[in-house]
Amino acid sequence: MSDLSARATHLLELCRKHGVKLAFAESCTGGLVSSLVTEISGSSDVFMGGAVTYANEAKHNVIGVTVESLEKYGAVSAQVAEEMAAGACRTFGVEAAASITGIAGPSGGTPEKPVGTVYIGCSVKGKVSVAHHLFSGDRRSVREQSAAAALDMLIDVLIEAQPAQ
Repeated sequence: MSDLSARATHLLELCRKHGVKLAFAESCTGGLVSSLVTEISGSSDVFMGGAVTYANEAKHNVIGVTVESLEKYGAVSAQVAEEMAAGACRTFGVEAAASITGIAGPSGGTPEKPVGTVYIGCSVKGKVSVAHHLFSGDRRSVREQSAAAALDMLIDVLIEAQPAQ
């Protein structure tokens, strides 16, 4: 976990540098990313909150994922990850958010979406991007790889962005 903690620390530093507040919308990680960030003393100056939206109803009711997207594409999809990230920004009033939705296993996979399928959404200052991953390993490993990928994605987007003056 120390590698994940280092990533979370780096993310907080970048958020401060860029003058952005941060939130997460998590499904298969169950709050792991939010927990990593809040383990760091002083994170409250940047981190506004996280939503564990495990059920489709929570995705819709808490962060505004459309019922249409859930029905048409399924909870584990690029479209839902995008809506989750944008919804976290709206819900928490922040400029940066990541979302994670996937199948951690060991059950729940299908031929089209096998165990380890994860979509990560990243929204920074209104620009949303989504990455698809296929992780391997047990449930814990998939969740940790998902958390690392979400932190890395936000870090990369913030590094590429122009910091606040």
